[in-house]
Amino acid sequence: MLKAYKYRLMPTNEQATLINKHIGSCRFAYNTALETKQKVYAGNKVNLSCFDLIKQLPELKKEYEWLKEVNSQSLQQAIVNLDVAFTKFFKGQNDFPKFKRKGNRDSFNCPQSVLIEEDKLIIPKFKKGINLILHRNLKGTIKQATISRTPTNKYFVSILCETGEAVMPKETIKENTTIGIDLGIKSFLVSSDGQEFDNPKFLRKAQSRLKFTQRKYSKHKGKNTKHRLAILHEKVANQRKDFLNKVSTKLIRENQSIAIEDLNISGMVKNHCLAQSISDAGWGMFVTMLEYKAEWYGKNILKIGRFEPSSKTCSVCGSVNKELTLKDREWTCSCGTLLNRDVNAAINIKNFALKNHLSAELRLKNRNELPTLVGVKTSEAYIPLG
Repeated sequence: MLKAYKYRLMPTNEQATLINKHIGSCRFAYNTALETKQKVYAGNKVNLSCFDLIKQLPELKKEYEWLKEVNSQSLQQAIVNLDVAFTKFFKGQNDFPKFKRKGNRDSFNCPQSVLIEEDKLIIPKFKKGINLILHRNLKGTIKQATISRTPTNKYFVSILCETGEAVMPKETIKENTTIGIDLGIKSFLVSSDGQEFDNPKFLRKAQSRLKFTQRKYSKHKGKNTKHRLAILHEKVANQRKDFLNKVSTKLIRENQSIAIEDLNISGMVKNHCLAQSISDAGWGMFVTMLEYKAEWYGKNILKIGRFEPSSKTCSVCGSVNKELTLKDREWTCSCGTLLNRDVNAAINIKNFALKNHLSAELRLKNRNELPTLVGVKTSEAYIPLG
C-alpha cells in the first residue's frame, strides 16, 4: 500500500535559495516543453512524446547554463508530469494543460535517491541534508519525494512510501452498519442516524480581516501586506483541512459503509450566490478524504446519482414532493409525517445506495449464471458440417 507523509522543512538560507532555484527551473522546463509541444503540433502536426522532449534537455542546458545547478531528474520529472497532464486531458479527466506561474503550487519532484537520516532530508544537490520536523515515524520504503513552498515561504516535503501492508479487505455491506450523509451549507453534514456537524464557515468569519488587508494591498502593493494576506488565507485553509480530517476520520472509524451523493461541485460553484459558501465548506476535499481513508481501513463508500430526489422523497412512504424549494427546511408529507429536510435526505441517500448495491449484486449473480459456449449444445442438437 502506498502512503504519503508530509513534514515541515527547516532549510538554511543557502538551502532555501537552492530549493527556489529547483522550483523555478522545473517550472521553466515544464513551460518550455508545453510551448514546444504546441508549436510543433501547430506547425507540423507532430505530437512529441515526453522522451523526445527529455532528450532535448542537454541542449537546453547549454543555452541556459543555470539549469545545471539543479537536479537533472527533477527537470525530467517536470516533463513527465506534463505528459501525464496531456494524457488526462485526452481521457476527458482534466482541462488542457496551462502554463505554470510563480506562486501557484510551487514545487519540484525527486523521483529517486531520497533518504531520511538523523532528522535530515537527503536528496540530490543537498548532500548535507535539510533539517525537517519528523513529527511522526516514517513507515515503509521511500519511493519519491515532492518539495513544496507555500505563499508564506514555508517549505514542506511529501514523501511517498511503499508500506508493504496488504490492502485491507472490504467490510460486508449491511443496513445496520451503513450510514447516509447529506452535505449542506447551513449544517456541514447531517447523517441518517441524526448526527449533525455545524458548518464552521472559516472563510466567512475571516472575511472582514481579509477584505481590509486585500484593500490595503491593492492600494500599496507592499511585500509585508502581501505576506500578511497570504498568512490569513493559509490560516483559513489549515482550519478547514483540520476540521475535514477530524470529521472524516470520525465517520470512517464509527461506520462500515458510508453512502454519499455524487455531487457536481464544479457545476454548483458556477452559481454566484452559493459559490463562496460551497468553496468554504470544502465538499470535494472532504469526499477525497473519505475515499482514501476508506481504502486504508477497508470501509465502503457508496455513491448515488446526483439527480436522485433525496430531499424531495419522503423516507417513510416514498412519495415525492415536487414543490419543495431550497428554503424549505421542514415539510409535512401527504402521509402526515413531519420531515426535517436534511435528515430525510440522509436517510434516502442510505436507502438509495443500499438498493443500488443490491441491484448490482443481483445483476452480477444473474450474469454469472448465464449459459456459456461450452456445454450449451446437446448431442441431439449437434449438426455435422459438410
